[in-house]
Amino acid sequence: MEKGKIFIERTLMVVIAFMVSCAFAMAQQRGGITVQGQVVDASGETIIGASVMIKGKPGQGTVSDFDGNFTLQVPSNQTVLVVSYVGMKTKEVRVSGKPLKIVLEDDNALLDDVVIVGFGQQKKESVVGAITQTTSKVLERTGGVTSLGQALAGNLPGVVTMSTTGQPGEEDPTITIRGVTSWNNSAPLVLVDGIERPMSSVDINSVASISVLKDASATAVFGVRGANGVILITTKRGEEGKATVNISASTTLKTYSKLPDMMDAYDALNLRNQVIESELPYRPEAWAYYLTQNRLNKYRHPANQEEFERYPNVNWVDELLKDVATSYQANINISGGSKFAKYFASVDYAHEGDIYKTVPAMRGYQPGFSYDRVNVRSNLDFNLTKTTKLHVNLSGSHAVKKATQGQYENLVWSAFYGIAPDSFRPIYSNGVFGYYNPNPTQAATNSMEDLIVNGIGYTTNDRLNTDFTIEQDLGFITKGLSFQARLAFDNAFNETGRGIDDTTDWEGDAHQWIDPETGEIKTDVTADKNYKFDYKNNVAWKTGAGSVNDWRTYRRVNYSAQINYTNTFGKHTVGAMGNFSREQYATGSNQPHYRENWVFRATYDFAHKYMFEYNGAYNGSELFSKDNRFAFFNSGAIGWMVSEENFMKTLREKHIVDMFKLRASYGEIGDDQVSGDGRWLYMDQWANSGSYREGSTGVDPSKSPYTWWEQTQFGNPDLHWETAKKLDIAADFGFFGGLITGSFDYFSEKRSDILINGNSRAVPGYFGGNAPTINKGKVNSSGYELDLRFNKQLTKDWRLWGNVAFTHAKSEVIEADDPLLKPEYQKKAGKGINQTYTYVDKGYYNNWDELYGSTAHDEKDDARMPGNYIILDYDADGKITVNDQVPYGFTSIPQNTCNFQIGFDYKGFSAFVQFYGTNNVSRVVSLESLGGTRNTAYFEGSYWTKDNQNANVPLPRWLTQKSAYTNGTRFLYDGSYLRLKYAEVAYTFSGEKWLKAVGLQSLKVFINGNNLALWTDMPDDRESNTGGWSAYPTQRRFNLGLKITL
Repeated sequence: MEKGKIFIERTLMVVIAFMVSCAFAMAQQRGGITVQGQVVDASGETIIGASVMIKGKPGQGTVSDFDGNFTLQVPSNQTVLVVSYVGMKTKEVRVSGKPLKIVLEDDNALLDDVVIVGFGQQKKESVVGAITQTTSKVLERTGGVTSLGQALAGNLPGVVTMSTTGQPGEEDPTITIRGVTSWNNSAPLVLVDGIERPMSSVDINSVASISVLKDASATAVFGVRGANGVILITTKRGEEGKATVNISASTTLKTYSKLPDMMDAYDALNLRNQVIESELPYRPEAWAYYLTQNRLNKYRHPANQEEFERYPNVNWVDELLKDVATSYQANINISGGSKFAKYFASVDYAHEGDIYKTVPAMRGYQPGFSYDRVNVRSNLDFNLTKTTKLHVNLSGSHAVKKATQGQYENLVWSAFYGIAPDSFRPIYSNGVFGYYNPNPTQAATNSMEDLIVNGIGYTTNDRLNTDFTIEQDLGFITKGLSFQARLAFDNAFNETGRGIDDTTDWEGDAHQWIDPETGEIKTDVTADKNYKFDYKNNVAWKTGAGSVNDWRTYRRVNYSAQINYTNTFGKHTVGAMGNFSREQYATGSNQPHYRENWVFRATYDFAHKYMFEYNGAYNGSELFSKDNRFAFFNSGAIGWMVSEENFMKTLREKHIVDMFKLRASYGEIGDDQVSGDGRWLYMDQWANSGSYREGSTGVDPSKSPYTWWEQTQFGNPDLHWETAKKLDIAADFGFFGGLITGSFDYFSEKRSDILINGNSRAVPGYFGGNAPTINKGKVNSSGYELDLRFNKQLTKDWRLWGNVAFTHAKSEVIEADDPLLKPEYQKKAGKGINQTYTYVDKGYYNNWDELYGSTAHDEKDDARMPGNYIILDYDADGKITVNDQVPYGFTSIPQNTCNFQIGFDYKGFSAFVQFYGTNNVSRVVSLESLGGTRNTAYFEGSYWTKDNQNANVPLPRWLTQKSAYTNGTRFLYDGSYLRLKYAEVAYTFSGEKWLKAVGLQSLKVFINGNNLALWTDMPDDRESNTGGWSAYPTQRRFNLGLKITL
């Protein structure tokens, strides 16, 4: 069978070689000399299908045949041949009068790749931690997004991103690594060139690589900050040589992805009629709301302008949103250098346009949403002496977000979720805003008015980051010894409220509503001598100077010293690293926070086969008392490069197994994060509660001579670190000359001593205050990751590639200080963090007999009717109560994420598509139809009737008030989705004569997209519950751009 396989493979290679040879032969020039040769590997085995090209002559060449031989006509004996083959190093050979024998060596790129790790770099072959890395090439084709966080989605196994809004400037997603293992904080540590900085401070075009560190071995050296994983962002640097200038620009057209499917007025009122018929036995007065068919027709087909306004049928999406909005990006960077100095400098501009239409400037200003950002960066490297290097990184950003005054933004978005289409016209033909006169406070807000009259709020975010690193080679003491020191200063300034403040106007705008029953115009303006015949608002807005947003304005000082050692003694390679760092961080006018870390790493490698690593961290945090402030955490890892063993030699030489490594790590990491205001929790706190009121004498408190104090916090001096114990067992592999590469990881984490806030503890309310914070929580999590990559060079011009990544991560709360007498199903223990709870339904009451025979509700039981859900009496107490709300479905964090990508390259042409999906996740979106106030209705499928007892959902209600249990799981959705995350088609021009004529090295023209298609059961496009019941629409992007290299 094996021989048959080899025969088929060789036959295919011969066919390919013959076809390509014929094609090349047609392209070769006549004349010159004929060169013959043979291509073999290091063991002397012939190589079939090796590419043999004439250097500097694109398209002129051949491939080796079944015996590795080739014949090629070349211009002269000065010609240089470029010989290449997948999985081997490319070789250049000058022709001669004799037959050539060209030996290609194995390309150990799989082993020689450099991986960015904590406080340094390692070759991929020696890495024993769980680390995933991606490059700038991958990030730059993510469809025109301006957020680096968004660009990570689907590109790094184990990393889960969840977007909460599409609002310009607020599109950074929530990021978790391998699930959530603490309810206090699940965000990973983000380091930019080794310094903790927000991801939004870096533009995509300045990124060289991103490494994600996931297990204890990889993250231990970051101490307390690395418990939730670490994202290392390395920016680009200059290389010795002449200056290279890269210019890129793109234009993005974007539209909303998916919004709730709301009925128009005709369908919604038709549904209301149907509901009224079902409610008549309960609420006969509901008949007054019943509409005739003739009346319904006027909403969909008004005869004139008067009927158009009297019977409104407003599509709020069409009224407020553009078909497309426009965004722009431009970047220019220059890099190069000499032996003394190397440089990289970059300027990046991004503009995110508003998907809302340009609304009338009725108040004298033009409202809307937008985001503009300028990033600048300069990375400098100086070789001060042969042994001394200085690195200087300077970066800054200026970003301005335009919106309404912040507290009103959600009212604008609510148009797509709650305003009934028949309520009113946004603006009537006389220029007056619409409102719903019968119930102006609860029926709906006028989103167009909220956009027009609530001013303009500019939020400005400025950052300036500087860091200086000096490296000293101490080889004069002992070989392989070096030292480095770093000093970093970061400052961020955030200002809000600048712009136009139209929120304190003492005189309201005029509103009107036309009664569809009578045609009477009703208004909220009272006519008097001041208004006379025409009402006009005073338009009393004022300019706002803005104010400092303290909680987002910060300053950080970080300094560190590090010593490194690495040396090789025969087959033994040893390495060591020791690092001390201290950080001072303060927001606004707060007292600075302090952290201190002493960490080390020791590594050993024998013959590139057996690897060992040990890490330790002695961490200090001011959040704990001085008895518990410092703690030591350590981890270890081992690796075995199985493919380097002698028994694997045959498989390795035949390129069946290129690399196969087993690795494992175990260790513990500390975490001091606590939700809320987690400072000084170990101390009692008291506050002045004012003067004592002498009620018996009637003395005014302000005149009382007595003051009293109250204890506002009960401290716990025994508070200490959360501890995360992590295990990772994995295999890395590469097969068939680089055709298939990948890794598989099994991981688990046991987190203990999780900090529990006093208001979440099982302490009775009569305690008199919030109980002290305590270390009592426990959470276990486990899962696995699979990352498979495919890369096949079909011919010298054709390459097919792809990858599949799958991550499964599940957590379970073991201990959360639940009340002992609480039923097990109501405790947090035994469930995932933020487990979804609901009332469980199964089928309908299809008739009165079934209803009377069912379990009664303890509230509004007389409002139950046939067609309602049968609700599970979980506690079997004979009635449906709040105690029947049970854990159901999944948490809000997906357990499974999957990414699939496939692409191909042909000469300068390239294309790819990438799909990204999640499942085992629950979302709650309470989009309830009707309800007695608004005629808002959503398409939910078929409704129950006595003739359709297998419908999708029960009928909604109009005037009858149902119990809180009646909806069951109606608004609990399967949050799974599959989206076409990215796609790109590009062509790169390089080597063409016309390029050189205009002074260009290369030109890439591309069209790509982001979030292009979505398949989900969700009513809208959201990836988390944090967007509330409404959100600025998520975007779909189509991006056209070019990249020029000078």
